[in-house]
Amino acid sequence: MIWKADIITFLPEAWPGPLNFGLPGKALLGGGWDLNIVNIRDYALGKRRNADDKPFGGGCGMVLRPDVAARALDAVIRKDTENKAEKREIVYFSPVGARFDGQIARRWAAGPGIIGLCGRYEGVDARFIEARNVTQISLGDFILCGGDVAAMAMVEAAVRLLPGTVGKAESLEKESFEDSLLEGGCYTAPREWENRRVPEVLLSGNHAAIAAWRKDEAEKLTFRTRPDLWKKYCVRRSRREIGSD
Repeated sequence: MIWKADIITFLPEAWPGPLNFGLPGKALLGGGWDLNIVNIRDYALGKRRNADDKPFGGGCGMVLRPDVAARALDAVIRKDTENKAEKREIVYFSPVGARFDGQIARRWAAGPGIIGLCGRYEGVDARFIEARNVTQISLGDFILCGGDVAAMAMVEAAVRLLPGTVGKAESLEKESFEDSLLEGGCYTAPREWENRRVPEVLLSGNHAAIAAWRKDEAEKLTFRTRPDLWKKYCVRRSRREIGSD
């Protein structure tokens, strides 16, 4: 079955955005994955079709109503049930969620897809999160105006891991964050630019020496810029050395 992302949003016109271009766009056009956009306002209530309301207890901004969010989500789940589709993880893109990383991207890519909710303003009523067993995922420790930009980034991270999206599986294995290391600098023509030369080892044709150099550069870069990743890398390396990883 094709990997699918259903995205529930206040801004359907923003989609598919960058996902319509490059390798994700090519895979989307070719049927490698499927994207369905759901307009929250189609499930709004009352004469004024309100989807959000003022927060109880006071405060700034508006909050997405739990009944509206549930109507939109339940409609998606109902279609999945009718089509006998596998159960998908329900995600709310929120700054208070767990930090998104490559492990989560791989988990999503290995499954049937996700159902994602993009909030706006102050977010969604907390009762909806609890009642529908929603997983909250954050792109990082910062605030955006809504969840759409974050959702696009996370969906792309998962989609590019799907078979056939990226031409060579080897390309995925050697990227930053694999094995908890950042990828070192890369070089192309010309060999010399503004008195800066390409490292000689890359011109040597010695593949073993090139691989060793690249690993050394990755370790230096990770140690210098990401002590958190370096710590994880050292733990994993130690486990491999004693045969427990």
